[in-house]
Amino acid sequence: MKLLIAIVNNDDSAVVSSSLTREGFTVTKLSTTGGFLMVGNTTFLIGAEDETVAKAKEIIKEKSRKRTTVTSTTSGFGTGLREDDFENEVPVGGAIVFTLNVEDVDKF
Repeated sequence: MKLLIAIVNNDDSAVVSSSLTREGFTVTKLSTTGGFLMVGNTTFLIGAEDETVAKAKEIIKEKSRKRTTVTSTTSGFGTGLREDDFENEVPVGGAIVFTLNVEDVDKF
């Protein structure tokens, strides 16, 4: 058995969650905040049998859209603002998935 930890943009979390659930995966959602842009993410905890891990990853990849956003940079903090500090286009979205081995599972 595996534990998938998937970090997904909030904009994609509902469709990822419903798609995983529809395919029979048990999903726990956690509200989290990313460290770079300090915006909301959703972290999913997904228990999966070894033979279903690829299917779960496929769903997450398909439903987690990559896009760009414009944000203010923080390079001028403490030194004053520069002209190039006002806007910066950065990629957001997609997903990061960690796969961990599970030694034992107990349900009470």
